[in-house]
Amino acid sequence: MANRSVIVVGGGIVGCLTAMQLRKQGHTVTLVERNIVAAQTSGESSWAGAGIAFPLLPWFYQDVVNELALAGARAYPAVSAELFAETGIDPECTRNGMLIQPPFDRQQAIEWCQRFGLEVIQQGQYLLIPEVVQIRNPRLLQSLKAWLIKYGVTLREQTQLMPLQEGASAIKHWQTTNGESLAADAFVVTSGAWSFELLKQTALSLDIKPMRGQMLLYQMPPGLLPNILYRDGFYMLQRRDGHLLAGSSLEDVGFDTGVTESMRQEMLRKAETLLPALKGQPIIKHWSGLRPGTPHNIPTIGRHPNIENLYLNTGHFRYGVTMAPECARRIAVLLA
Repeated sequence: MANRSVIVVGGGIVGCLTAMQLRKQGHTVTLVERNIVAAQTSGESSWAGAGIAFPLLPWFYQDVVNELALAGARAYPAVSAELFAETGIDPECTRNGMLIQPPFDRQQAIEWCQRFGLEVIQQGQYLLIPEVVQIRNPRLLQSLKAWLIKYGVTLREQTQLMPLQEGASAIKHWQTTNGESLAADAFVVTSGAWSFELLKQTALSLDIKPMRGQMLLYQMPPGLLPNILYRDGFYMLQRRDGHLLAGSSLEDVGFDTGVTESMRQEMLRKAETLLPALKGQPIIKHWSGLRPGTPHNIPTIGRHPNIENLYLNTGHFRYGVTMAPECARRIAVLLA
């Protein structure tokens, strides 16, 4: 396979893993990010999410979503171990299992787990899926950035691209907002909720819009919450150092990355109901991120319909972290 120069547009987890896969194939890779890769930047779902590597109630989704999510999730232990060994930064891939509380369709859940080969344990009214892992997404981003630098991927941070204009059958250069022209043999857009803004003149059927999710963070004794808890659209999980995350909302508010007191109170009530030990405990952080919302949570992974050297790996909605290893692998195969 001939070495090609490839620009990956977007420095979230999907973009970084895509750049990593392409570099492993021998391509010369440049990663373009409008902010700083792995920084705690407001609005980006890669940093803002909880890092649950599993669909929430996957029996509600089409098979294509679950196949991508499960393949990505099952890759994380090896990806995490490789990044830790190469960079010394531990992404903390932790097998907690997910404990699902009613209301849910028990028979549908059990049949789905059997069909996809997942162990399921009944615990009274609850169901435990022990295979589910969490990944500490800020640490994952830090380790990915260190790997990319170590292996010669060029990072172009604080670089914003202009929206593409219609008409071209191939791209030779992509203009930045400061007038610079970036050249490559191929381009891959992995810019999440911002993808439509870049591509709206060239891919009118691309149905991606930002969907805000708010989160709460507590500091509790390590080991308090052994499983990821899920109940009726709300989840909670705990990191190894005791940080406990609760969330999240699902709000169609455009590119507004603010937080609201009403949602804070709603999530606080849900968290304390799920885990009464949180009553009276301080919330140490409240933030939001923007997911790339798509119909039915189905991402766009493939070649642009009209521009032969432009590829899309975007629109993963709630499961960008979960799907990222598998989607990156598929894009790398396409470019090969």
